[in-house]
Amino acid sequence: MVNSRSSSHLRGSATSKFCIKTSPVSITVYILFIFAFSFIIFTLYTREILNEEQKPFLLESEAGKIADDRLWGAPFSHGFHPCVEPTPAYKEPQGWDHYITVRSNGGLNQMRTGISDMVAVARIMNATLVIPQLDKRSFWRDSSVFSDLFDENHFITTLQGDVKIIKELPKELEIVPRARKHFTSWSGLNYYEDMTRLWKDYKVIHVAKSDARLANNNLPVDIQRLRCRALYYALRFSPSIENLGKKLVERLKSRGGRYIALHLRYEKDMLSFTGCTYGLTDGEAEELQIMRENMNHWKMKKINSTEQRLGGFCPLTPKEVGIFLQALGYPPSTLVYIAAGEIYGGSNHISELRSRFPNVIFKEMVAAPEELKLFTEHASQTAALDYIISVESDVFIPSYSGNMARSVEGHRRFLGHRKTITPDRKALVEFFDKIERGELEEGSLLSSIVKKMHKNRQGAPRKREGSLPGMKGRGRLRTEESFYENPFPECICSSKTHS
Repeated sequence: MVNSRSSSHLRGSATSKFCIKTSPVSITVYILFIFAFSFIIFTLYTREILNEEQKPFLLESEAGKIADDRLWGAPFSHGFHPCVEPTPAYKEPQGWDHYITVRSNGGLNQMRTGISDMVAVARIMNATLVIPQLDKRSFWRDSSVFSDLFDENHFITTLQGDVKIIKELPKELEIVPRARKHFTSWSGLNYYEDMTRLWKDYKVIHVAKSDARLANNNLPVDIQRLRCRALYYALRFSPSIENLGKKLVERLKSRGGRYIALHLRYEKDMLSFTGCTYGLTDGEAEELQIMRENMNHWKMKKINSTEQRLGGFCPLTPKEVGIFLQALGYPPSTLVYIAAGEIYGGSNHISELRSRFPNVIFKEMVAAPEELKLFTEHASQTAALDYIISVESDVFIPSYSGNMARSVEGHRRFLGHRKTITPDRKALVEFFDKIERGELEEGSLLSSIVKKMHKNRQGAPRKREGSLPGMKGRGRLRTEESFYENPFPECICSSKTHS
């Protein structure tokens, strides 16, 4: 009985406690609350729908910008800058009562780097450097003298705190006996300090060759920085070359805003020297073979062209370059400037590139005939125009790793790691041959392969590479990466290091 009553009492209590008394006012407030809540939910939902509708367009725009940056943007190089100032231990030139005369051998860039080496050698040996004689006996047979190609006075004054440089040997020394030397290639500081013993018997040393006379590595930082000051600041082209070069760069920029400088080393001398005949007619291949046999200083007489190509030792053909550029993602409208001499086979071969990239341009198409008249008979001077245009280009791509390619790449690294794409020729040939055999089609798959293959071959900051593994003796020095191809770290500093 007690439990029954208690239960009944609790049920009555609960009913009375939770009973809500309704009124017109409370109903109205409740309806307004529901309406406001629904409106907020509707607004948020609508905004989300609009955002989702706009999202594809934003992503498409962002994707376009990212793709554009990948094609034209320079590799990440924030905080890196040229550093060529001497260290506190560097002293003013002393004495200089001995003289070095030089015959610079090779083409334009071989001579430029050789002259820069000779500046450093003169500094090490405490000698006065006489303005070098330029090569007139090479394949190009260029009659240019130093002042035709370079700003002679600028060269002398820029380096006056480093080395004494004079235009001519003093008259009284022209008839004295000279020590004629072929300095050993890639020699270091000790070698040249030892060579100073020659001053006991001679007032003048004549250097028969200037190319690659100085080591790439293990030199004092002040000597390395002097090489950079000589090459990038002192060895400026003559005013006529500089002025026309800058005009041509401006004209190219005005055509499309951006351009690729393609060093297409598909020239007669290079194809003959390397023995590369792929893509040529039988008649062209025979002509190159005859030329090769007649050049006494080209040591390798018999070359297997197929082996050369498979080993990556041949310049890419114009057709291969076209496939390569397309696979990288450059559109057909891209402006491609050919930084090279006469392409072997002329229009027959260049058409294989132009069919994919119609805006292929040579210097003759951006310069008036009268502007080029002074340079046409001088291969080194026309090469200097190509050098300026290549250094200032948005993207530089060499089809072969020769002196020009290495020099331009090094200069672009020095100026801020401007984008330089170096084709992996050995790897690319495998895919080019698959295309020829019908085993691979041009398209997204090839593009993906080529982009991945060259992701880390675009001129981003890195230390200079040493000799190849397993190399011993002096032979290893030949395999080191050229100082002038990558002057990091001696001449390029990061914000975390002191200049």
